[in-house]
Amino acid sequence: MSIEVDVVRVFTDANGHHGNALGIVDAALVPAERRQGLAAELGFSETIFVELPGPGAASARAQIFTPATELPFAGHPTVGLSWWLRERGAAVDVLEVPAGPVTTYVDHGMTWVRAKPDWAPEFTLHPKPDSAAVVSTRADSFESGHHYVWAWAGEGAIRSRMFAPLMGIPEDEATGAAAVRITEHLRRSLHITQGRGSQIYTVYARDGWVDVGGRVHPDRTLSV
Repeated sequence: MSIEVDVVRVFTDANGHHGNALGIVDAALVPAERRQGLAAELGFSETIFVELPGPGAASARAQIFTPATELPFAGHPTVGLSWWLRERGAAVDVLEVPAGPVTTYVDHGMTWVRAKPDWAPEFTLHPKPDSAAVVSTRADSFESGHHYVWAWAGEGAIRSRMFAPLMGIPEDEATGAAAVRITEHLRRSLHITQGRGSQIYTVYARDGWVDVGGRVHPDRTLSV
């Protein structure tokens, strides 16, 4: 039996360019023990498996996998799934992932999720003097761990790239979890340009939560 995978790009720019590809799969079609293998086969930085909510449901359960491991929380999969459910007429207020309940909402045409920074992996932060130094960083400089290279690019704006060979991701185009971590580190709301030109926005709250949001664009549907 073929499995349908909807692909969306999360954290695009205003013209729908760039963004991080996300595979979205109906969890009912894939047994739990096969999900990691399918995520590896698809090769996206993350694939999310969702238990589709029934009519009027306020929440939906989901699991997130990189090609190498399951994640308790990730930003671009939860943002992308929230948008996808809303487009299907099944909008929810909360996504239940292993890390905890992720509140989601739409504001000014962007889809947002709210997360605790400690839900995200620990990243080694590499501050650089300017955006050019970020752009010139080589992915093969990193052999293990989770690395976030960044520089200030204006008031409240940073330029960044993320490398996570430990998760099977040489470079991630747009990383919501890392955006949550850098927002906590800098203790301020941010506009982040990551990778080739993906756009991520965060809101810092002193109560320990960080909102991360952006635009989502449909890409394609695969059958595997």
